[in-house]
Amino acid sequence: MDLLYTPTFARQIKKMHPNEKASLDAAITKISAYPTVGVEKLAELSGVFIFKFKVNELTWLLAYRILDATSILLLLVGPHENFYRKLKRG
Repeated sequence: MDLLYTPTFARQIKKMHPNEKASLDAAITKISAYPTVGVEKLAELSGVFIFKFKVNELTWLLAYRILDATSILLLLVGPHENFYRKLKRG
């Protein structure tokens, strides 16, 4: 499975702590094995899947799109606070 990412996603990864990156890596591994494991959103965010995972005691969200049978585009990752507002902004 090819994993592509947006420049915003790349900037977010650079700012993460090692324990956050480890949780993110586990989430990405699960998504690459089962692309439809996330919940698909509707309306403005149609085609975007959201996968929830834990970082310490906090729930984080990972937004991605399935481009085709072999490619996934990772859009955004972070805690729930203002997540959907940032995602809609692009």
